[in-house]
Amino acid sequence: MADDHTMVRKGLCSLLEKESGIAVVAEAENGRDALIKAEETKPDVAVMDIGMPLLNGIEACRQIKKRCPEIKVIILTIHTNEEYILQALKAGASGYLVKKGAPLDLVTAIYEVHKGNSYLGCNVSKTLINEYLRQSTRLSDIDKDSSEKELTSRQTEVLQLLAEGYTNREIANILCVSIKTIETHRSQIKMRLNIKKTAGLVQYALQKGLITKE
Repeated sequence: MADDHTMVRKGLCSLLEKESGIAVVAEAENGRDALIKAEETKPDVAVMDIGMPLLNGIEACRQIKKRCPEIKVIILTIHTNEEYILQALKAGASGYLVKKGAPLDLVTAIYEVHKGNSYLGCNVSKTLINEYLRQSTRLSDIDKDSSEKELTSRQTEVLQLLAEGYTNREIANILCVSIKTIETHRSQIKMRLNIKKTAGLVQYALQKGLITKE
């Protein structure tokens, strides 16, 4: 269970612990910790918020699915925006729930995704699955210019940390790399996105859901 709001996280964990057949094996308050604990504990299902510090839930989902593809991921958030839902599905999430209806849907969602099914909460239109599939098919026809603007997973991590206000040195320590490596990533990000100022990077990160105002 990954959520940076302690009361929300603890409340949901308490709810799940009362359910026979479900046990919470780990908790995380940021996306990076969620990634580490997912690799350590290998849960059947990971439930995570989008707007988490250090690493957002969508990128954490993408990396969990890459490193531990057997883990099913459910995104649990306040966001009902179609763009967030599509990004989550593209990242490999099996479920997407809105927090408002979470107590009613979460247990069902966990059982469903554990069985290999997809699950979208009652506030999320099921037509988005078809829209996602159409978008996936259409990606093969996108111009090269568009794909060149996509960031790598590591660049996405660096961009989020920059947007959260961390210095190059702090980011280097978090990612266990050299400052020079971070400086290189920073330059490549600006070049690829054609953004010269840090304020522009923050705005881009907000638009793409890497950081939120949640």
